[in-house]
Amino acid sequence: MGAFDFGTEPTTHELDVYLLAGEMIRPDCVRFFRSRPSNWQNPLATKEGQPGVAFRWMEVEGPLQEQWPSKGHRLMFGDLPLQKAATGSGIEVVSSDPDKDAVRLLRSFMDAAYRRPVRQEDVQQLLPVIQGALVAGSSFTDAMIAGYTAVLCSPGFLFLDEKPGRLEDHALAARLAFFLWNTAPDAELRRLADQGKLREPAVLRAQTERLLSDSRSRNFIDAFLDYWLDLRKLQATSPDSALYNDYYLDDALVEAAQEETQLFFAELLAKDLPARSLISTDFAFVNERLSDHYALPHVEGIGLRKMKLPADSPRGGLLTQASVLKVTANGTSTSPVLRGTWIMERILGMPPPPPPPNLPAVEPDIRGAHTIRQQLDLHRNEASCAACHAKIDPPGFALENFDVMGGWRNQYRAIDEKVAPVAGIGKGGLKFTFHYGLPVDASGELWDGQAFHDIKEFKALLLKDERLIARNLLRQFALYATGSPTRFTDRDTIESILSQTQGTHYGVRDLIHGLVQSELFLNK
Repeated sequence: MGAFDFGTEPTTHELDVYLLAGEMIRPDCVRFFRSRPSNWQNPLATKEGQPGVAFRWMEVEGPLQEQWPSKGHRLMFGDLPLQKAATGSGIEVVSSDPDKDAVRLLRSFMDAAYRRPVRQEDVQQLLPVIQGALVAGSSFTDAMIAGYTAVLCSPGFLFLDEKPGRLEDHALAARLAFFLWNTAPDAELRRLADQGKLREPAVLRAQTERLLSDSRSRNFIDAFLDYWLDLRKLQATSPDSALYNDYYLDDALVEAAQEETQLFFAELLAKDLPARSLISTDFAFVNERLSDHYALPHVEGIGLRKMKLPADSPRGGLLTQASVLKVTANGTSTSPVLRGTWIMERILGMPPPPPPPNLPAVEPDIRGAHTIRQQLDLHRNEASCAACHAKIDPPGFALENFDVMGGWRNQYRAIDEKVAPVAGIGKGGLKFTFHYGLPVDASGELWDGQAFHDIKEFKALLLKDERLIARNLLRQFALYATGSPTRFTDRDTIESILSQTQGTHYGVRDLIHGLVQSELFLNK
C-alpha cells in the first residue's frame, strides 16, 4: 500500500490507497526482521536493546470521490436521474425513453472505448444486447451494463484498429497514447485526430513532448522496463534461505531495487541523457537499504534519492543494479551463460543462437568444489558449444563479482558441514550456514579479442561503440511502440534516426522523438 519512515519521536503519516470490497488494512513491521519457527534470534538486537515500532492509532476515511456522479458514471449514464433501487440497497438509473437513451448512451460509450468516431453499423451491432435485456425484464441500468460488457468484449476495444499502410489519425493517436501513457488517447489527441492534424510533424512532435512531460509517462516507463529488462520477473525467485539468508525475505531491498531502475530510466528520459548512460553513469538512485547494500555512503530513510557515486564504485548504469542482477540469477547461483545471453539480447541487440538440442545444462556447484568458470571450461570442450559460448560467456563473467541479489563478492559462497560458517544472522533470525569458498574471476575476452579484468573495464569496452547501445535501445522502443520487431528492411530507417540523434550522443528522449516521426511508427 505504501511506506513511511519513523523515528524516536511520534509522527503522523497519511497514505492514499485503493481498496477492493472486503479488503482490510494492517500495519506491517516485518521489514525489521522475520522470525521463523525455529531457533532464531533478532539480528538487530544489541546490548542496548533492539528497534521496535508502536502504532498508536489508525484512522480510515473514505470513499474519496473527486466528484459525483463520477466520470465513469457520467460516461455510462450521462445526466439521467437516479433513484433507490426497487430491491436491495443500491441505486438505479431512471430513463423516461429507454430506447432513445440506449442508442445515445451506447454511442457515447463506444466512441470512448473504440478510440475513434463510431459508425452507425457499430451501434446497431450491439444495440440488440440492450434491447434483449429490456425485453427479458432487466432494469434500464442492468440492460445498459449488459451492452457495455459486450462493448468491452469486442475487438474494437480489445485491439488497436490499425490497417496495413499509413495509419489514419485516430489509429496514430491510439498508438502514440498507448506507447507513452499505456492508456487510451485523451481529449486533446482525439481532437487533433478529428481535425486531421496529428500527423503534421510539428504537431506530432509537440504532442510527443506533451505526453513525455506528463506524469502519466511513468506508466510507459514501468511497463517498458517490465518487458525490456524483465522487471516483471523480479519476484519470480527468492534468495536461497541457506546460501543467502541475509537477503531472504528482504522485501525492503527488492522494492528499492525495482524503484531504483524505474527512477534511473525516468532520469535518462527527463534529462535526455545519452544512450551510453545505460552502461555507465556517475550517479545512482539509492535509499538507506540500497546504499548499505552497495557499500556506498549511508543514506537515511526509505525514499530513494539521486547520489553521485564515488570514483572507485563499480555501480552506475543498468548492468550493476540489483534488479537486473536479480532477474538474471535464480536465487541460488549466478550463471555467466544466462547473464551473458541477457546482455547480448537486451543491451547489445545481438541475440545468440539457441543451444543445440539434447545438451545437458551446466549445474551450479553449491558445495564450492569448482567455480562456474571451471565448469564452463569443460563445457566448451564440446565443439558444438565452443563457438557460441565464446561470445556469450565473457559478458556474463564480467558480472561474476555480483551475487544473486547484486551484492559485491570476491569469493563464492558454499555450504559444507565440515567448514565453519561465516558469523552472522539473517533477516529471518537464523545464523548463517555458508562459508566463503573459491575466489571470483571476473575477467574475460570479448568476441573481437578485447580483454577485460573486471566490470569497470568491461563497461569501458562497451562504451567504445555508443551507436551499438543506442541502436538496440531504439529497436526496443520500436518493438514496444508498434508490437513488431524491426526487420532487415527497416535498417535504413533505424540508421537514419541514429544519425539524426548523433549530435546529442543518442539522447534517450531524442530517440523517442525520432522514432515517432519515422515511417516505422507512422505505418503498419
